[in-house]
Amino acid sequence: MKAIYFNQHGGPEVLKFGDFPTPTPGPQDVLVKVKACALNHLDIWVRMGIPGLSVHLPHILGADVAGVIESVGADVFNWKSGQKVLVAPGISCGTCAHCQTDNDHLCDKYDILGQQSNGGYAEYVKVPAANLLPFPDPLTFDEAASLPLVFLTAWHMLVTNGNVQKGQTVLIHAGGSGVGIAAIQIAKLKGAHVITTVGSPEKGKRAKALGADDMIHYRETNFQQEVMRITNNRGVDLAVDHIGQETFEKSLLSIAKGGKLLTCGATSGRQIQFDLRTLFGRNITIHGSRMGQKKGLQDVMEHVKSGRLKPILDSVYPLKEAPQAHTRMEERKNFGKIILTH
Repeated sequence: MKAIYFNQHGGPEVLKFGDFPTPTPGPQDVLVKVKACALNHLDIWVRMGIPGLSVHLPHILGADVAGVIESVGADVFNWKSGQKVLVAPGISCGTCAHCQTDNDHLCDKYDILGQQSNGGYAEYVKVPAANLLPFPDPLTFDEAASLPLVFLTAWHMLVTNGNVQKGQTVLIHAGGSGVGIAAIQIAKLKGAHVITTVGSPEKGKRAKALGADDMIHYRETNFQQEVMRITNNRGVDLAVDHIGQETFEKSLLSIAKGGKLLTCGATSGRQIQFDLRTLFGRNITIHGSRMGQKKGLQDVMEHVKSGRLKPILDSVYPLKEAPQAHTRMEERKNFGKIILTH
């Protein structure tokens, strides 16, 4: 099969297009012919090398896959060749105590498709049958692939961990990113007031069209000071921070007494520093979120089918142009999801 893979960690230039062995599904696996695969920041981190994470080389990236079943393993009976499917990217053992209590994202063997296992930057990908979801018609393959990782993550942050409520105020960083776009829609679905940071006036307009109530251009304004102005010095009930080093301390300072900081990423760096008194003195809770429960993704898909949540596409690249797609994401030029397709 044709695939994008890398033999060494580094910049976008290490991504190579060429022949790669087609995977063989095990008894409980399916082989999916990939129609579309979305980019995530996880792809960039794995490509560059995550400290402490061992990746077998050569490696294929790609967590978010939409496609058609090519073949099924001997023990798979509820799926058949030719079915359109969406893949849940979180892979768990299915048998441990966490998995048995619907906390599959806490599984000790938890993996994300394309992180250590080979992913969807290829013509075909092997996945456990347990990770298949019915295709969300009438979406296109590109639209469907843009949903799983970021919407599951945002749902877990805001709904499961944050318990976002009607009338609360939520700060969402990077309103044009995948997580940002998902979080804006979820927060508005729950009746919250949304303040989002954006990198340009154009992204601000598009974030407003999604439902954001207030936009802060972070390149021109101190977002923490602006948040306090907007909230009359009260602060926000919830802050969604997936930026990390550049924003974490100011996000903490933007939160009202008894509020929550929800974090799922560190795109600007993983080393942070803050005054502990801000945390305990204001009774603030910090929730770390890595993906979320599979049932959370099922909840998301119900809202997608009803039209209450929707995918937002930025651009579509042929598979062989994955390096250019990575560059666009790294330069923060995208609003919405970047897709690779055949």
